[in-house]
Amino acid sequence: MDLQLANQTAVVSGSTGGIGLEIARSLAIEGADVVVSGRSGPKVDAAIASIKESGGASVRGVVADVTTEAGATALLEAAGTVDILVNNLGIYESKAFADIADEDWIRFFDVNVVSGVRLARAVFPGMLERNYGRIIFVSSESALSIPKDMIHYAVTKTAQLTIARGLAELTKGTRVTVNSVLPGPTRSEGVEDFLKSVASSPDAPASEIEAEFFAKSRAASLLQRMIEPGEIASLVTYLASPLASATNGAAVRVEGGLVATIA
Repeated sequence: MDLQLANQTAVVSGSTGGIGLEIARSLAIEGADVVVSGRSGPKVDAAIASIKESGGASVRGVVADVTTEAGATALLEAAGTVDILVNNLGIYESKAFADIADEDWIRFFDVNVVSGVRLARAVFPGMLERNYGRIIFVSSESALSIPKDMIHYAVTKTAQLTIARGLAELTKGTRVTVNSVLPGPTRSEGVEDFLKSVASSPDAPASEIEAEFFAKSRAASLLQRMIEPGEIASLVTYLASPLASATNGAAVRVEGGLVATIA
């Protein structure tokens, strides 16, 4: 299927690994001009090389920290006119509520929420003026099914849903869409260390640690396995395309059936 992404410029934050890298790869393979971003020059270069090896013809990179105003400005100036913005950058951790300090709350909000707001605020007016654009926030099933050991993370993911829906309300009658996607537990960079940190036996085989995680922490999952980053990327790429023109203001789930509601 041709997703009609040729000649469109896509910016993906936090795209040197994990879900972000696979989103950038998928968009590039579909013909978009993709701008990879990250704070590490070697990681940005490696991501570009990896995407090109996969058949992504048009991909470039910017080394920038978009959790700062200067970094966001540098990224967007290098990108030029942005047709697709994917706010993927995010951090997570397991922590008891009583141990989440003020500094943790502020750090999570800055990285997971404000960075995306900053980029969206910069590109949204131009999209409205050109009467076309796509903004996608990579949220999480934790926005709806709140994990008791990651409340601060969940709050930031719920905030993303609110921002995406609010911006979508401002697109009425235009060809601009703003949506969010809700991945479930995904096999990405750092996830092995995270699973070990919550495992009863950190030295157990990886398969046993994963099975224990789903049995104890994500028992409602219908998939009962880690989602692969490419499975998230496929949905994001579709939402970024002209073919998804009737999907706006939606929180689209790709969480393996973990959230047990139909609304």
